[in-house]
Amino acid sequence: MKNRELGKSGLEVSALGLGCMGLSFGYGPATEKSLALKLIRDAYDKGVTFFDTAEAYGPFENEKLLGEALKPFRKEVIIATKFGFKEAVPGKGLDSRPERIREVAEASLKRLNTDVIDLFYQHRVDPNVPIEEVAGTVKDLIAEGKVKHFGLSEAGANTIRKAHAVQPVAALQSEYSLWWREPEQEIIPILNELGIGLVPFSPLGKGFLTGKIDDKTKFSENDFRNSVPRFKEENRKANQALVELLGKIAKEKEATSAQIALAWLLEQKPWIVPIPGTTKLHRLKENIGSEAIKLETAHLEKIENALNTIDIQGARYPEQMQKMIEN
Repeated sequence: MKNRELGKSGLEVSALGLGCMGLSFGYGPATEKSLALKLIRDAYDKGVTFFDTAEAYGPFENEKLLGEALKPFRKEVIIATKFGFKEAVPGKGLDSRPERIREVAEASLKRLNTDVIDLFYQHRVDPNVPIEEVAGTVKDLIAEGKVKHFGLSEAGANTIRKAHAVQPVAALQSEYSLWWREPEQEIIPILNELGIGLVPFSPLGKGFLTGKIDDKTKFSENDFRNSVPRFKEENRKANQALVELLGKIAKEKEATSAQIALAWLLEQKPWIVPIPGTTKLHRLKENIGSEAIKLETAHLEKIENALNTIDIQGARYPEQMQKMIEN
């Protein structure tokens, strides 16, 4: 797999990363440990060098899993993790106080079996802590050799600019996909201006863009999609138009809908690195295969024209989580 540089940070990663959250948290029961370890190591064997986790995933269990899985080839990979929630639990609210950031850094280093965090994101912007203080704390951690690069997640344009002035931001992680294109309005232009990379999470719309989910799909009890408005039965039915479009293009390209959705993202900017997650080896192989797919101008125009006629239904987060996202 080819590498990409996240903006102008000098941080080189594989063109596709692996979002590891779902192995431990969010999408039903955690994956059995031996299978999860195998999936992470298979991703590395297939060329993935960029792995994404957070203390909140579990909490803590996902970092431990990644630390064990990547230990044999730690120097060949880039690990991204995050701080920003009280006691690592999103439901308890935000906490990016400097002392908390330091506490998370020390604990994450131990769980990840490493002496440095390659990319340390603020998981969500904390309105109670000036972003300059957050950036300054991470700058100190970088000077101490505990962190290499600073990242933000779901931050607004003003916050990105203020943080970048204190400590250069290597990457912004935010949702971006064919069914959530809001970052194109303000975020992508400022990232382009400042030389910051974009790491789209949920690049497959939390599984919806694979074409394997419809209005009849039932999720397990502890799958967070049960609380997401966009996944209400009536909205899934209304949003099938986008999946049908992907299916048609996939057929023309002898690919899958998921591969077309990822290939579309890779075509948007050379500094965009999606991090699709999966718990299944065959899906991992499928996702990685998208890097070899090139969408011609005709296909990109067909997608663009069709999207202009499709009105995606449903909010992407429940109200409580929506309050933690900075506009």
